[in-house]
Parts: sequence; structure tokens; C-alpha cells
Amino acid sequence: MNGAIGNLAISLGAMQVARKIPFDDPQVLQYARIGYVATQLSILGLYYYISMVVKKKNDQTVLKYVEPPSPMSPDTEGKLVTTTVRDYDLSEVSKLLRAVYMGILMMAFLHGYLKFTQPLFIQSLMGLKGLYDAKPIAIHILGKPAEGDLKRPFKVAPGLFGGGGASGPQTDKAAITEAEKKVGGKKDD
Repeated sequence: MNGAIGNLAISLGAMQVARKIPFDDPQVLQYARIGYVATQLSILGLYYYISMVVKKKNDQTVLKYVEPPSPMSPDTEGKLVTTTVRDYDLSEVSKLLRAVYMGILMMAFLHGYLKFTQPLFIQSLMGLKGLYDAKPIAIHILGKPAEGDLKRPFKVAPGLFGGGGASGPQTDKAAITEAEKKVGGKKDD
């Protein structure tokens, strides 16, 4: 099951469970708030720990790939990216942190301003699902080797209807050589 369908299934299941929770009770609401805050702080702490692990490992292995063109402007070509494993992993953790911050802002609006209570429970579960899906966690915390789906650069997960899976970065030598020629760079063999 791909990630988007799994997220949809968890969201729909969590909504059904959340309907049965009596959020009108102030004590239950307080527990839901505490659970949400504890989950978000745990996620932020784990991502911070991963960034510390990445910095400590300091893997300076060169990583070259061609970024896919933007879907909003398909006439442009992908650009060559030359980085290190350390910098790539830090940028991936940064993306995960931004996603958590956006979720917290959204929850502040939904719960703080609109007074919705069910999303507290649902977003707590979705945050844990996000930890399960995070590739830096699999590599740096669980110790899985960086091969297959965990090979850098990470492939873009397909969307709900299967789109987006083919738009991953190109790592083959021909694509890298072609991108180097276009930017006037030199070829390293």
C-alpha cells in the first residue's frame, strides 16, 4: 500500500474513532491536548536528534543527481545537484521539520481559532505515521542500510492516484553527464 493511501486510511479510521471520543468533557479535551503536544514535542526532539547524528557522522561522500523539472513549468530541464550525504540528509530532516511546523500552525488555527477538537487526535496519529515513513529515521535510528527505497537521493513517493512516482531524481551516469555538459561543468570519472 502506498503512503498516500495509508495516510487516507489512517485519517478516515481516526475520524471514526474520534467521533466516539467525548471531547465535550473538559478532562478528555485536556488529555487530547496533552497527547497532541507530547506527540509533536517527541517528533521535533527525534528530528533534532537525527540532525545531531548526521552531523556527528559527517559523511562527506559526494552525491550527484539531476533534480526533476518542476511540474509547474514542464518546459524547463532538471538541474544538476552536487552535494554530500551529510548535507543531503540534513536538508531532508529540514523538510520534515518544516512539515511538522506547518502542521502545528494548521492545528493552532483549527483548534485555537475555529475550536475544532477532533483534529487533535487525528494529527497525533498522523504525526506518528510520519515518523514511521521518514527515511532518515529508518537510516539513522533504525540502522537500515541506505539501499533500495532508502538509497539517496530518495525517490518521490507516488501520490494518491499514482502520480509523482516517476518524477524522482535521476542518478544514472548519462543524465548526470548530460546535465554537466549543459552547465559547462567538467565530467569526473
